[in-house]
Amino acid sequence: MQQTGHGGEDFVYGAPADNAGRDAAPSLSIYADRPHLRATLREDAAAAGLRVHSAQRLDELEDDHRGLSDVVLVDCPQVDGAALAALAALDMRAQQAGARLIVSTTVDALDDVFACMDQSFPVLLVNPDRAERVIALGQVLARFPSARLRELSEDDRLMLLRLTEQVGQIAGRMERLDPRGGVVPVAPPAPVLSAPTARGETDLPDAKLVRRIIRQRQLRARFLEGDLFADPAWDMLLDLTAARIEGKRVSVTSLCIAANVPPTTALRWIGQLVDAGLFVRVSDDADKRRAFIALSDTAAAAMARYFAEITPATPLPV
Repeated sequence: MQQTGHGGEDFVYGAPADNAGRDAAPSLSIYADRPHLRATLREDAAAAGLRVHSAQRLDELEDDHRGLSDVVLVDCPQVDGAALAALAALDMRAQQAGARLIVSTTVDALDDVFACMDQSFPVLLVNPDRAERVIALGQVLARFPSARLRELSEDDRLMLLRLTEQVGQIAGRMERLDPRGGVVPVAPPAPVLSAPTARGETDLPDAKLVRRIIRQRQLRARFLEGDLFADPAWDMLLDLTAARIEGKRVSVTSLCIAANVPPTTALRWIGQLVDAGLFVRVSDDADKRRAFIALSDTAAAAMARYFAEITPATPLPV
C-alpha cells in the first residue's frame, strides 16, 4: 500500500483480488488529479457497494501495470500526448480484461478522448457534477450480476429502465419503417457519407428541407422554455441526416451541441443509439486521432422513408 489516510491522498491496496469469488463486490480504481475529487469518488463508490482498490493521480495511470479493477474511473479534464497514449492503452486493456471504464473530461478535450477510446465502449461524461457521476456508476453497476451488488435505489433503476425503453422504442419504429421487416443488418459506413442508393431504397430529401426543420425546432426556445421540448434522439437523427446528405462528417462534440441537452446526457443517448444500431462510429483513415458519428444505413433508410411521407405536404414544425 502506498499511502493511506483521510481526504484525497493516494492509496493502493495491491492487486485486485481476482480470487475474491463471484459474489465479491466489484472493485474500483480511481485516477484523478484533484484530491477532493478522489475523496468524493471514494465515498460515492463505497456507498454504491464497490470495493475501492486504489485512488491515484492521473499521471500514475501510464505506469500502473497491475491487473485492472472491475471498474476504472478516470478524470481527464485536459489532454496531451502522454494522457492520450495512457487512455488508449487503458482502453485496450479494459477491452481485453472486460473492465468497465467511466471517463470524465471537458468539451474542449472530448473529441480527442472519444477518438482514442474505441475498444471498451466507456461511459463518457463531460464536466459532470456529483449526481452525474453517481448515475454513471449506476449504469455500470447495472451490468454486473445482482449477487455482487447492493441493490440500486428505485429511482436509479427507473431512470436506467426509462432511458433503455425510450431507445428501444425508437429502434423499433425505425425497423417498422423498413418495408422488408425484421432486423436489418447494419453495414459498415461508406467512406463518403451520402444518401442510400441501393435498389429499392428511397432517397433522402434535399438537405435544405432537413436544415429548415432543424431551425423550426430551434425557434421554439425563443418563445417557450427550451427544456420543455428536449428530444435529443430526434434532434441528433435530424442533424446526422442533414450531414449525410451534405457529405459532411460530424464530430461527437458537434453532435452533442445539436442534441440541445447537457453534453453528458447527449453522450448517454449517443451510446444507447449506437447500441441500438442507429448510429455508427466512423474512424478517420487519415488521422487515427479523430473519430466521427454517422447514421447507420438502417437509420438512413428509415429517415428517407419518413421524409418521403412528409415531403408532399408543406413541411410543418416537428
